[in-house]
Amino acid sequence: MDLDSLVTQAKKEGASDLHLESALPAAMRVRGSLRTVGNPIAPQDLLDAARRVLGHDQWQHFLERRSADLSKNIAGVRCRLNIFQTARGVGFAIRLLTSFTATVEKLNLHPDFKKLINHHHGLILVSGPTGSGKSSTLAALLQEINGTETRHIITIESPIEYTFRPQKCYIRQREVGRDTPSFEQALLDSLREDPDVLMVGEMRDPETMRLTLSASETGHLVLATVHSSTCAEALQRVVGSFPAEIQSSVAAQLADCLVAVISQRLHFRENLKMRVPECEVLMATNPVKNFIRNRDFFKIASFLETGAEHGMWSLHRYRAWLDKRKDWYLPDQNPEPPEESNEPASMPATPLPALAPSSKPASVDSKPMPPAPPAATPHKSGHRIEIEPTESEFGKILKRPGES
Repeated sequence: MDLDSLVTQAKKEGASDLHLESALPAAMRVRGSLRTVGNPIAPQDLLDAARRVLGHDQWQHFLERRSADLSKNIAGVRCRLNIFQTARGVGFAIRLLTSFTATVEKLNLHPDFKKLINHHHGLILVSGPTGSGKSSTLAALLQEINGTETRHIITIESPIEYTFRPQKCYIRQREVGRDTPSFEQALLDSLREDPDVLMVGEMRDPETMRLTLSASETGHLVLATVHSSTCAEALQRVVGSFPAEIQSSVAAQLADCLVAVISQRLHFRENLKMRVPECEVLMATNPVKNFIRNRDFFKIASFLETGAEHGMWSLHRYRAWLDKRKDWYLPDQNPEPPEESNEPASMPATPLPALAPSSKPASVDSKPMPPAPPAATPHKSGHRIEIEPTESEFGKILKRPGES
């Protein structure tokens, strides 16, 4: 198995993701659908590839956590990788990142998105399911700031997906696991680093959400992502992540600092032969803030339908605008230089020791991770793959009382 050739093939096929699993063929996600290519991959080949990609230091962390997140250039393509342990051996989930500089125009977003960055403090949430282009939209908003205003931008990502070249802005990018042990530590650090704009790659837990809300209340413009399917659901998820006894105060805090919520999904347009973001945009008007304070999230959807005069977009209205649009940006007709040319020339970084694992427990069990299950033997194409399940330590923990 050659990882470079698989990524090159995925890029040629226009795939957004590449999945590799022991004893199974490679799978590519093209236009939202998965399809397999080639023969089953030998477990040892994937294990060797994981060792090469991670290197010695990260390999030791992988053995402890049984997973690793990183970004890397493979065959000239910038990729976001998640390497993880499965029942069959080692698996890869590879997101192929675009090699162009993301902008509102190049992502075919509505020009009204540029107005969002006129605010100098508050919270902008970008929501949507996995693979809906949230990170690209965040990058486009940051690039708009970078090209028009002189601000200090700090990004906190896991891993870094888009590398920014400073234009008018002073930009610092930090990768969780490499440059900082956690989102929480990076957010605490950022409040002492004089930022104007903060970008939080993902709000995964209540503590990260709490610190993000606090940063947006203290005079910073904060951009963050959350997984949800609608604007109302994004707000409800943030508030619902906290214990019931403090949800009222969290809702009030969210209402005070909110600027806007963008919910998006990607839709394949046959006439363009590419996927285009379809968006729902909620602006934080006074009625919307009252709905959030009272936790009346169910009222937001109907108000969004009638909020066009305030810059709001319902999904139906946004689709109608897309249907009428004529000036599309087509990447194939506007080729850009490869990713390497976007990197700013700089002095070599001084090497530092690898970060020690976070002191916070990575799982519910503080004991060392059990040895990896024996890798399955690859089967020839056309034969059914038999997997013998093995009970892990997590399985024992999750058993109901009385089960043997």
